Amino acid sequence: MKTSAKKSTPTRKKPAKANGVKYPDIQKDLEGQRAAILAEAGVVLTNPTGLEVFPDVSDQASAEADQHFSFRIRERERKLLKKIDEALGRLATHTYGICEGCQGDIPYKRLKARPVTTLCIECKTSQEEAEKSPR
Repeated sequence: MKTSAKKSTPTRKKPAKANGVKYPDIQKDLEGQRAAILAEAGVVLTNPTGLEVFPDVSDQASAEADQHFSFRIRERERKLLKKIDEALGRLATHTYGICEGCQGDIPYKRLKARPVTTLCIECKTSQEEAEKSPR
């Protein structure tokens, strides 16, 4: 009689799948962020705050600075929206969570903290070091 001893290998905790999506909680978070950004953009578009003309020069300058700041925020939101759409696309094609640098798995904790990331910590660190070094 043979007794087969199975080797116990450590199992990696894998995120649960729902509807074929590997990271349903992250997908829900991304969709929520996307909806919030689009809702905010809709409010801005339906209630445009045109630059008012103030009799006082300092009030006028302050209003222009506020408007410039708002434009910068909208630009950042536009870029984030693009990254969210790309991440949702990767979820749909089942390539989400794969590092674009080394093709390894991006740890779940990193994906949860930064859901639009495309690089693992090691590749991101290398990229940042390369950007810092003089050319």
